[in-house]
Amino acid sequence: MNTPEPRIESPDATAVVIGRAGSKGLPRKHTRLVGGVPMIARSVGHALAARRVGRILCSTDGEGIASAAAAVGAEVVLRPPELADDHATVDAGVRHAIEASGDEAEVVVILYGSIPIRPDGLIDRAVAQLVDTGADSVQSYSPVGKHHPYWTCRLEDDGRVGAWQENDVFRRQDLPPAFIPDGGVIAVRRESLFRVDPAQPHAFLGTDRRGVRNEIGAVIDVDDEIDLLVAEAILERRVRAATRSAVPEGGS
Repeated sequence: MNTPEPRIESPDATAVVIGRAGSKGLPRKHTRLVGGVPMIARSVGHALAARRVGRILCSTDGEGIASAAAAVGAEVVLRPPELADDHATVDAGVRHAIEASGDEAEVVVILYGSIPIRPDGLIDRAVAQLVDTGADSVQSYSPVGKHHPYWTCRLEDDGRVGAWQENDVFRRQDLPPAFIPDGGVIAVRRESLFRVDPAQPHAFLGTDRRGVRNEIGAVIDVDDEIDLLVAEAILERRVRAATRSAVPEGGS
C-alpha cells in the first residue's frame, strides 16, 4: 500500500525566478525590454501578482538580470560558476537559491525568466492544485495544435520522408488531444525538489505529477527574435484594448 503524502501545512509558496546570463539563442534575453519592461522583471511581476506566493527569489549569474529583478522586488541569489553554464540544470539552480536564502517554504514555484507573458492566475492555480491534491508537482501545459506528434516526420539526408508514428489521421479535428509543457509554471513540493537522482533528470518532479491547462498562445516563452516579436505584438494589442476600454462612450 502506498503511504499518502503528508498534507502541506502552509499554502504560501516561495517563487524562484531563474535566469542565466549566457543565453545563446537570444543574447542578453532576460534583460531585453518587452513592452518597455526587462523580461526578467515581467516574471517577477507575475510572482508579485500571485496571492499564494509569499517570497520571491531570483537566481542568476548576471549583474544586469540581478539589478532588473531587484528593482521590482525580488531577492537576488547569485549563482556560483558551476551552476551558470550550459550544463547546469534548472532544479540544481533552484535548490541552490532555496538553500542559500535559508528559505523553508513547503511549496516552491519555479518561473522561467524568459517568459514575459503568462495567463492571469496561472501561478495560483498551480499552487492550489498542488496543495489540494497532495501531488509532488504541478506543471502547466498547452495543446500542441498543428505540431502534433502524429504529423511529425523523419526527413532523411536523401530527402526521403518517413512517418514518426504511423497513423491515418489527415484532419486536424481528428487528432487525439496532446499537450506539451509550456514553461508557464512549475509548482513543486520541497521534498520532491530535493530528491536528486543522476539517472533521472526530472526526479525533482516526483512520481505524482499533475498538470494545469493553458490555451494555445497563453504562454510566450522567448527563445529567439521571433518569440520576442510575438510577445511585443501581444502586449501592444493589450495596451490598445485597454486604451479603447478606458475611453468613455462618445469620447474621442
